[in-house]
Amino acid sequence: MSAGLAYTLEDLLYELGQRQGSDLHLKAGQPPIMRIHGRLYRTERPPLEDEQVRALAWSILSEEQQQRFAEQLELDAAYTMEGFARFRVNLYQQMDHLGLAMRLIPWNVSTIDELGLPQVLKDVALLPRGLVLVTGPSGCGKTTTLAAIADHINGLVPRHIMTIEDPIEYVHQDKVASISQRQVGGDTRSFAEALRHVMRQNPDIIIVGEMRDLETMALAVTAAETGHLVFSTAHTTDVAQTIDRVVDAFPSQQQEQIRLQVALTLEAVVCQSLLPRADGQGRVAAFEILIVNSAIRALIREGKTHQIPSIVQSGAQEGMITFDQYLVSLYKQGLVTYEEALSRANSPRDFEQLARAA
Repeated sequence: MSAGLAYTLEDLLYELGQRQGSDLHLKAGQPPIMRIHGRLYRTERPPLEDEQVRALAWSILSEEQQQRFAEQLELDAAYTMEGFARFRVNLYQQMDHLGLAMRLIPWNVSTIDELGLPQVLKDVALLPRGLVLVTGPSGCGKTTTLAAIADHINGLVPRHIMTIEDPIEYVHQDKVASISQRQVGGDTRSFAEALRHVMRQNPDIIIVGEMRDLETMALAVTAAETGHLVFSTAHTTDVAQTIDRVVDAFPSQQQEQIRLQVALTLEAVVCQSLLPRADGQGRVAAFEILIVNSAIRALIREGKTHQIPSIVQSGAQEGMITFDQYLVSLYKQGLVTYEEALSRANSPRDFEQLARAA
């Protein structure tokens, strides 16, 4: 037990799993808080004192990790409870007090079918080359989707997959493919540093956990341009915004060149979000999917990304779907309420028209 507490951090993590929760939050002055099906719930325990939060956090960290946090006041790490789950750990300072956030990562990698992901992702997984971006807000399941895509490749084709993650969440075992997983901070200094050397590791597929900075973006696009299949994530909410965000991240004098590179290399954008299920039993994912064709490449080159949604809307035969179309589908299946779907629509007016016509 820690600092006079009648429970351990592992007790809380087991409870989180039993309650089908996704995140655990600890901070001074509050009881342990759990996120369950997207909503926060305070557990029925006394508020934590600062030294209790520290004791709970320190119970799963090495001396080296504790020292790194003392120096940087930030720490990303992973924690494993054998046979149960892995956890993404973030330790931070808030108002001179310690805060801890832990995300539960299921022990086994779920398949595309088990997760109910769009079937077109099976085709995206087997592309020969190019750039694929999986986007959405924090906590929407981007890492889980990428893991399912990697697992699909792993089971079918003999390719060398290199992942660069911060931290490693899902651990893959070799099947048909060979997977090498590198963790920022432990196995490499940064995403950009790992990407600078990745070509020497003879990869066919590169999975970059997040394009956090300009250099990482540029290196990822270049890797796709040189014939590799590159997957990464971004915090954007629709396909047009995703393309604009990548281009706009570069200095103005480089934007024309990066626009041409993106037009050449981009193969797909998968935007996702999680909504509460209508029956209250968890959450369901909604998607917007762009499969890049010649018309979309031309729009990207010409800087006319605002015209892309109309092509997505009529691109069902190629596996494309808008977020609003997907929301209508979820509503018609009874998986989400009309009000919830309407509140999440990119264009409420379009959603209402589509719902009436369906």
